[in-house]
Amino acid sequence: MQRVRASFDVTRLFLQEIRAMVDQVPAQTLPAVRFDLTGQVALVTGAARGLGSAIALALAQAGADVVLGLRDRASGGALAEQIRSLGRRALPVQMDITQRAQIGTAVAEAIAHFGRIDILVNNAGIGPPAPAIDVTEADFDDTLNVNLKGTFFVSQEVGRHMIQNRYGKIVMLSSQAGIVGLPTESVYCMTKAAISHLTKCLAVEWGPHQVNVNAVAPTFIRTPGTVKWLENAAFRSELLSKIPLGRVGEPGDVCGAVVFLASPAAALINGATLLIDGGFTAR
Repeated sequence: MQRVRASFDVTRLFLQEIRAMVDQVPAQTLPAVRFDLTGQVALVTGAARGLGSAIALALAQAGADVVLGLRDRASGGALAEQIRSLGRRALPVQMDITQRAQIGTAVAEAIAHFGRIDILVNNAGIGPPAPAIDVTEADFDDTLNVNLKGTFFVSQEVGRHMIQNRYGKIVMLSSQAGIVGLPTESVYCMTKAAISHLTKCLAVEWGPHQVNVNAVAPTFIRTPGTVKWLENAAFRSELLSKIPLGRVGEPGDVCGAVVFLASPAAALINGATLLIDGGFTAR
């Protein structure tokens, strides 16, 4: 018992010394945690609708000017006006990421307009569902061309610029589908698993140039494109049974994580895939 008391006393004295040291540090020297993106320029691919448009608006709300990467440039007018109404600048660019030439042209236009790109959100992605034995070669190629090839070459084009500037934040859109197997989603799952690994590879290669590369991996998110699934009672019930928090995701759940990873608050996070799945993959 005496040994226990002696150990307790030593621990208590040690903690008192630590508290005293902290109390002596002037408040103004303590590091400030910053989540704002004021003065930053962000490029979001697939920004026309769904998560892409929500992420673009969230980045603008956090202070960033936003380049809207669009398969059809004309579709970005309303979103650009919303961003401008927040006091931020917006630039819609023609950017079908399956077209290498459009990637280069769009990035060059963005840099010419804003002077730089500080943040890249690789949001564009597709996932036509089909049982594995029924997947067509066309659907296979289309999914890989957008989810992998397009994402890689957008990252390469913007990454080259960020490396020259010795600063950048890249956020990939992976998925819980890259962690678990899902029926009728074999090709989509494969590409999202690859995105998480690409995130690690680029983080290792570009980290020495002060470019952070991370990913978010959401569960099923409520967007206009997922409404038809969520309206199916059987599908919804099965989905919710796998999510310990008992709800599907909302766009804001993903936007908050993207803004965090793009902000100074995440300066030491590199090569991570942040699950936003309500505990789906924790089982």
